[in-house]
Amino acid sequence: MANILYRGFSTVNRAKKFRLVDFDLVKQDLINHFNIRKGEKLMQPNFGTAIWGLLFEPMTDSVRDQIVNDVKAIVNYDPRIGVQNIDITELDHGIQIAIGLVYLHTNEVSTLAMTFDQNSRQISVG
Repeated sequence: MANILYRGFSTVNRAKKFRLVDFDLVKQDLINHFNIRKGEKLMQPNFGTAIWGLLFEPMTDSVRDQIVNDVKAIVNYDPRIGVQNIDITELDHGIQIAIGLVYLHTNEVSTLAMTFDQNSRQISVG
């Protein structure tokens, strides 16, 4: 059995498997961070994402830059991962952000694709 650096659990979208380790745990932590809107976390008004407030804005270069900077700041908040690339795709009712992530302990690379939907106000992953 390989060495496990991080252990945790999540009840989000899990039928029976609640235990998460290493890169899967880090990705779930990242998704949780993106589900918090800036100003929602008590005593930490700068924690969370500003993306929810930008969903109804036209996708100008300025808005795209704000999203990229926000994604980089959130990923850099976690010392276990790094950003390789960020792709933003406009959708009819939201945006999809695909983040190329590298897990710094093993140099494992993975893409996390999140869809921010204006109507449901929730992130879907996949």
